[in-house]
Amino acid sequence: MLMIRFGAFVRIVRPVNCVMMVFAVIVGAALVRANIFSTNLLPTLSAGFLTGLFLTAGSMVINDIADREIDAINEPNRPIPSRMVSLRQAQIFAVLLTAFGFGFALSLNWKCFIIAIFSWSVFTAYSSWGKRAGFFGNLLVSVCVVIPFVYGGFAVSKGFAEDSSIFVAMAFLANTGREVTKGIVDVDGDKRKGVRTLAVSFGRLVAAAVAVVFYVSAVVLSTLPWKLGLVSFWFVPFVLVTDAGLIASSLWLLRDFSRENAKRIKNLVLVWFVVGLVAFLAGTIG
Repeated sequence: MLMIRFGAFVRIVRPVNCVMMVFAVIVGAALVRANIFSTNLLPTLSAGFLTGLFLTAGSMVINDIADREIDAINEPNRPIPSRMVSLRQAQIFAVLLTAFGFGFALSLNWKCFIIAIFSWSVFTAYSSWGKRAGFFGNLLVSVCVVIPFVYGGFAVSKGFAEDSSIFVAMAFLANTGREVTKGIVDVDGDKRKGVRTLAVSFGRLVAAAVAVVFYVSAVVLSTLPWKLGLVSFWFVPFVLVTDAGLIASSLWLLRDFSRENAKRIKNLVLVWFVVGLVAFLAGTIG
C-alpha cells in the first residue's frame, strides 16, 4: 500500500513534463553559453534545472488540485479523485515543491527569481481561471512551457540570446497544438464545468484542425535553425524524427478525432517533444 501511495505522488507531478522542463532549461543555457557542462558551470546549471524540476512538479500538483472535479469525470484514476492523494496532502506537497523551486531560483540571481515568480504566477492564473477561457488558457500554458528556455539563458549568462526566439516559437506552437488536442480528450468534463475549449465551442473536428495547424507550423519553423546556421548537423536527424512524428500524428488526428485517439495523440506528442528537445541540445553542443 505504501508503494502504491508513493506511486500516486510520482504520478501527480507528471515526471515526463518535469523532465521536459529540465531539458528546456539546459537547452536555453546551451543557446547562450558554450561548454555548459564544464566543471565551473555545473553548480549554476544544476540550480537552474532544479528550479525547472521543482516548479514544474509544483505546478502539476496545483493543476490537479484545481482540476479535481473535472478529473473526477474525465480522469477518475488521477491521484486526487481516486483518493490515493488527499486534497490536504496535495496542497502541502505543492507548497513544498514550489518553495524548493523558488529557493533554487533565488540562489542564482534576482532575474532568475523574478522569471520563476512570473512563470509560477502565469500557471497559477491558468489553473484558477485561465482554463475556463478556452483557447486563451491554451496559450497561457504554452507561455509557461517556453519560459524555461529563457530562464536557462539567464541562469548561466546575463540575458536571452535573440537566436533562441526561433526555438521558443517552435516549442510554443507545438505545445499549443497539444493543448488544443487535450481539449478534445476532456470535452465531457469541460462541458459540465463550463470550460470553453475549442472542442467544446466548435466541436472535435474544428479543434483537431486547429491543433494540426499549430503542429505543422512548428514543423515548418524547424527548418530555420539549420538554414540559418544556428545549429550543428546533429540537430538534423533528431528534428527529422520529431517532424515526421508530428506530421504522422496530425494526419492520424484528422482521420480519427475521437476522445480515445486524441488521448493517444496527446501522449505521442510528448514523445516528439522530448526528441525535439534532444535535437535542440544536440544541435547546440554538438
